[in-house]
Amino acid sequence: MADRIPLYPVRSAAAANRKRAAYYSAAGPGAERPSRYQMEDESAHLDEMPLMMSEEGFENDESDYHSLPRARITQRTHGLEWFVCGGWKFLCTSCCDWLINVCQRKRELRARTVWLGHPEKCEEKHPRNSIKNQKYNVFTFIPGVLYEQFKFFLNLYFLVVSCSQFVPALKIGYLYTYWAPLGFVLAVTITREAIDEFRRFQRDKEVNSQLYSKLTVRGKVQVKSSDIQVGDLIIVEKNQRVPSDMVFLRTSEKAGSCFIRTDQLDGETDWKLKVAVSCTQRLPALGDLFSINAYVHAQKPLLDIHSFEGTFTRVGLLDLELNQLTKALFLALVALSVVMVTLQGFVGPWYRSLFRFLLLFSYIIPISLRVNLDMGKAAYGWLIMADGSIPGTVVRTSTIPEELGRLVYLLTDKTGTLTQNEMVFKRLHLGTVSYGADTMDEIQRHVRECCSQLHSQDTSSTPPRKAQSSAPKVRKSVSSRVHEAVKAIALCHNVTPVYEPRAGGTGDAEHAEVDQDFSDENRTYQAASPDEVALVQWTESVGLTLVNRDLTSMQLRTPSGQILTYSVLQTFPFTSEGKRMGVIVRDESTAEITFYMKGADVAMSAIVQYNDWLEEECGNMAREGLRTLVVAKRTLTEEQYQDFESRHAQARLSVHDRALKVAAVLESLERDMQLLCVTGVEDRLQEHVRPTLETLRNAGIKIWMLTGDKLETATCIAKSSHLVSRTQDIHVFRPVTSRGEAHLELNAFRRKHDCALVISGDSLEVCLRYYEHELVELACQCPAVVCCRCSPTQKARIVQLLRQHTHRRTCAIGDGGNDVSMIQAADCGIGIEGKEGKAASLAADFSIRRFEHVGRLLVVHGRSSYKRSAALGQFVMHRGLVISTMQAVFSSVFYFASVPLYQGFLMVGYATVYTMFPVFSLVLDQDVKPEMAMLYPELYKDLTKGRSLSFKTFLIWVLISVYQGGILMYGALVLFESEFVHVVAISFTALVLTELLMVALTVRTWHWLMVVAEFLSLGCYVASLAFLNEYFDVAFITTMTFLWKVSAITVVSCLPLYVLKHLKRKLSPPSYSKLTP
Repeated sequence: MADRIPLYPVRSAAAANRKRAAYYSAAGPGAERPSRYQMEDESAHLDEMPLMMSEEGFENDESDYHSLPRARITQRTHGLEWFVCGGWKFLCTSCCDWLINVCQRKRELRARTVWLGHPEKCEEKHPRNSIKNQKYNVFTFIPGVLYEQFKFFLNLYFLVVSCSQFVPALKIGYLYTYWAPLGFVLAVTITREAIDEFRRFQRDKEVNSQLYSKLTVRGKVQVKSSDIQVGDLIIVEKNQRVPSDMVFLRTSEKAGSCFIRTDQLDGETDWKLKVAVSCTQRLPALGDLFSINAYVHAQKPLLDIHSFEGTFTRVGLLDLELNQLTKALFLALVALSVVMVTLQGFVGPWYRSLFRFLLLFSYIIPISLRVNLDMGKAAYGWLIMADGSIPGTVVRTSTIPEELGRLVYLLTDKTGTLTQNEMVFKRLHLGTVSYGADTMDEIQRHVRECCSQLHSQDTSSTPPRKAQSSAPKVRKSVSSRVHEAVKAIALCHNVTPVYEPRAGGTGDAEHAEVDQDFSDENRTYQAASPDEVALVQWTESVGLTLVNRDLTSMQLRTPSGQILTYSVLQTFPFTSEGKRMGVIVRDESTAEITFYMKGADVAMSAIVQYNDWLEEECGNMAREGLRTLVVAKRTLTEEQYQDFESRHAQARLSVHDRALKVAAVLESLERDMQLLCVTGVEDRLQEHVRPTLETLRNAGIKIWMLTGDKLETATCIAKSSHLVSRTQDIHVFRPVTSRGEAHLELNAFRRKHDCALVISGDSLEVCLRYYEHELVELACQCPAVVCCRCSPTQKARIVQLLRQHTHRRTCAIGDGGNDVSMIQAADCGIGIEGKEGKAASLAADFSIRRFEHVGRLLVVHGRSSYKRSAALGQFVMHRGLVISTMQAVFSSVFYFASVPLYQGFLMVGYATVYTMFPVFSLVLDQDVKPEMAMLYPELYKDLTKGRSLSFKTFLIWVLISVYQGGILMYGALVLFESEFVHVVAISFTALVLTELLMVALTVRTWHWLMVVAEFLSLGCYVASLAFLNEYFDVAFITTMTFLWKVSAITVVSCLPLYVLKHLKRKLSPPSYSKLTP
């Protein structure tokens, strides 16, 4: 947004005298009704209405990235010579670039004129105000899904192979032998994508269907958020989400103030005070917004924190690894075909024989690999959502569940993710005495005693009796000090008490205050910081209650019910540079003027009077994870304040160096202030955050915290959550603004060892500009990293840098709209449904309800999903390699003839009903129980190295396949009978039995569904023998000769492998085997 957007009224004489529109009711049941105000010099005030937007302005990089065309100094050739020497490439490139620019041309951004309440007057067409997380539409669904499938080498290869069967010279078997598996794979994929797309559509529809009140000339109407247009006047009720970019014109609060929350922008859930445009706030009624006939002229949209880049789709590392292995299999396929043609002697049309061998050995690359993996991922997603230990977990992207088992870096938000953003007052330290949670009753007693003494002094004109001072002097001193500290905390803030209207109120603006319910139960506090709310709530609990506040006064209520009124003379808000805030108040009963100030210890230590305990106690509280504030005061005479007020007003009117002059005037008051107390506030952590972080660290996952919060707050949370251990050093990266400063600070950081890093977003930006590689390298060596004051764009950039420099898998977790860019930039995104809405949850791959669920999601489900997918993928490739080896042996024996060993239904049945169920049942296998995986998270470390699926394990399975394929084929040939059909019957039956036994040997923990799958597949094969007369001799397969030959071949192919597996388990047991009985 722009800092200033002028609002221009357009009024004519006729319009000025026109009858005003009917009065409309105000915002809603939770807000005050607007009072009618007389327009003060209306013609003068409506000439120009500057709208003060949010304090965060757009970053204008309009002129930063202009580039000049390079001068061509080489002599240019012409004609045919130019075309042949490379001109054709230039023409093709130019045409492609032109087409891309035409298809992807971005609309030119211009300044906008928006008429209030008249969307039809907009000069340009704006997009709909709807959220869309869908990947496709009706027209792009089928092409998009087909592209996503055929961009993988595996599926593209089988498409080419299937299409080759339409060529008579290359045809090997029936068309359905190739097209049926390919069609089944595509049908499963399209169905899965359709289900995911429909779910995304339903989630988007739910968000876009939220109703809002729209103000029209005929009254209020209900509209969906997706139907809101540019120029509409929308009434946002209390506790309702702002549905779009809006200009704050009017509120039902008579002063025009309103508290809003910007958690969807910057992740901060604290309430921020905003003031409506003064001229529109003064209008007598809502309907007058139409009569002023005004418009907003806004500058063109610029880059800001709202913008982020999202990924169109995600592909897991396992899919990429398997894609590489299939390319290796293709090279092996080509090599084997070339060897066969070479041994054949290149007789006749050898190229035709080469292509036929490529088709015969095509089962080396199993087409069922993709469909098995996709179905396995769907099963993993169902198991995750069905886990009762992590209720409410939703798998939104069913293509990457195994990514949860390969993570090395976890990047997490702070507010709402690690913390609840609920502050609790824990400690009050006065220098000589400290009060904790168990001694708050003593503070309450001190406040009550001191307030009663002051009340008796105010009501009595005679001096206090001697009996009243008979208490010990120390006791009275402590009571007065406690009371003074509590009063300072109750006055030095920006908190406003808010009261709900009484049920059944009249609703008229004039009777708004009469309708208010001022009881304690109906009072809530709103402020720009949850720390301030916690402090005011604490003063209420000990006896001093803030009952009323406006821009010029505050009222406190004592334990006896007395109302103390204070005039607010000056307010100095908190700034990140000053790290303190202050207020000057006048006690109406005594006319005493007091300057109260509170802030961080680093800022206040030089302001307060000398003491020997402040630094030590602040350090003690910080080590406990408490957020500390130092409170001080200074009493001013009337002359001192008048002198300050005149100098302050003069400084504020200065044209040059206004901020410096105002700060200099304020510093004249910030001298020798009386130190009152130090407060300690705790930001409540989410449940079980500490054990969850410990589990993740033990699993070998490095955790980075990226937050938009202040450095001190982020450091406190890092300590209290045990992200940084108590004994671990913390290196706070000093603010740097230039290359030289960054160089010196990086050198200082390089000398530190085994320490956590805390760095701000500004310093991070400078270091990344000059020393990107060095900073990432040093940060990756740290046990923990905390990045504070990070914008959403910076969060996403940090994730991308980790992926680029480390080539390790990253996971981002957050709960707010400001975390979406980080979540979508990571390899795996996890969103938490929390107080900040569902934006992160909807955009993430996985949605959880609490941070503690991350531990089980990664250590249990992530680990098992990866190991199961690795085993499933390698076993499916083994299944194709075995039958291809048998085909190679068969062809070599019969003079290298390109004749298929098995045809028709045998090939289709082998890949589906005969072996599919047992192989797919591997998705239920587990090496350790979930409880054991949670107890020993160190088991997760082995997965990050990728040893479950590597070229080493792949080569082992290749050797196993070659051995078994050779045994099965040569065994059948050795036991050759008088007819060829007996070879097919013996070898194919032994092949099916070998696959079933290999599944049984691979399983580590049996599930009853695995047993059912084994017997179901065996039963299907035995039953189909009676119907496969074309391939089997029924009379032969029912003889004992057939049974013993098949049994002998199967035992020889499987028994040695079982012996080797048993010996390896005994001599070199895996890590998980030590945990199982």
